[in-house]
Amino acid sequence: MKAIICNLIWLLFVVTSFAQENGFKFSADHVALSVKDVNRSAEFYITVLRLPEITNRSKIEGIRWFVLGDGRELHLISVIKENVTINKAVHVGLSSAKFDEFVKHLTANKISYSDWPGKANTINIRADGIKQVFFQDPDGYWIEVNSLKK
Repeated sequence: MKAIICNLIWLLFVVTSFAQENGFKFSADHVALSVKDVNRSAEFYITVLRLPEITNRSKIEGIRWFVLGDGRELHLISVIKENVTINKAVHVGLSSAKFDEFVKHLTANKISYSDWPGKANTINIRADGIKQVFFQDPDGYWIEVNSLKK
């Protein structure tokens, strides 16, 4: 009986170790957005979010790539012509240590923003104290920008 219990404990240890070592450990890589005019959208992301453009390694015309930070990328794709249904729950979420400066930048560039319920030119403050604004790109995609966690 003692041998059976020891073997079961050993088997449980092996199975648990195998599952942890060979489990899928994903990390975020990129966000891809279907856009109508890749150059117009690229200009928006360069001007408003000041994202640096990087080489489109797919080499497909109508696609442009940008750095989001922390090894993540944004891919703008205009080669697929199907309509996309967009609502506020489908959004790109970003954070910035310069949140207040960024909101002033939106205002200076006449980019309308709102809180989560949609009140114009209003900063949302979550229950945890994080400030956030929501605005849309030229194709109607929602972008959320948050202050950093305290």
